[in-house]
Amino acid sequence: MAWFLIISSVIVLWVASLCKILHGSYSPPKGTFLNNLKNGGSVNKRNVLLVIAHPDDESMFFTPTINYLTMRGHNIHILCLSIGDADGKGITRKEELYQASAILKVPHQQVKVLDHPDLQDGFGKVWNHNILAMIIEEEINSYGIDLIITFDNYGVSGHCNHRDVHYGVMKLLHASSQRKIEAWELVSTNMFRKYSGPVDIWLSSLYPMQCSHEVLHCLLNEQPRKSFRAMAQHSSQWVWFRKLFVGFSSYTYVNTLRKMK
Repeated sequence: MAWFLIISSVIVLWVASLCKILHGSYSPPKGTFLNNLKNGGSVNKRNVLLVIAHPDDESMFFTPTINYLTMRGHNIHILCLSIGDADGKGITRKEELYQASAILKVPHQQVKVLDHPDLQDGFGKVWNHNILAMIIEEEINSYGIDLIITFDNYGVSGHCNHRDVHYGVMKLLHASSQRKIEAWELVSTNMFRKYSGPVDIWLSSLYPMQCSHEVLHCLLNEQPRKSFRAMAQHSSQWVWFRKLFVGFSSYTYVNTLRKMK
């Protein structure tokens, strides 16, 4: 009986949280993430660079952030630092990223996918942080980027490529020429929160209150269905366990971003 009550409560909370998201009646803590206004009262549009390691990172982890930005008219570029060729499907995966980006309203010409010999996909493949910093800096200079979003130092899943991307951005930030670039990292959560699905919208809203010494913003996914549609474009990766991941992952429903220092 006790287990039945626990399971029933979890199901009710899950459904209630999902309904709150789908009907837009949940209001996360009001913040000012990229909402600074110009003198005329209009929102100051930013040139944002999302830096990821593999095709599908954008759909699996960052869709709440991407949707938040596109719905407010910010200009998004995606820099993917590998074609994800660990299983020999790199060319296919590159095209899938373009298709997913179209679903996410990021123009094809603002998506760059690299196949650098020193930045190959795979566990145990160490990426040179100096090379990463140089590539990211080139992208910043080419497109007038004034804000970067990427992984934190755990990289959500602990994948070494995700973590190297973080350290590449950090390397760039610590370079004297790019000190004025603003950068935000996606906060990695514990296993319970990671697989709590839409329930994590409540836990994420409390997290910034517990970390008052840090600059944090909680971004709710205003279009969670789009996350599934975008990830489905990665058909070479859209196997049963990734379908479960997208459904149960809190990253489908909410992102917590922390300012990088």
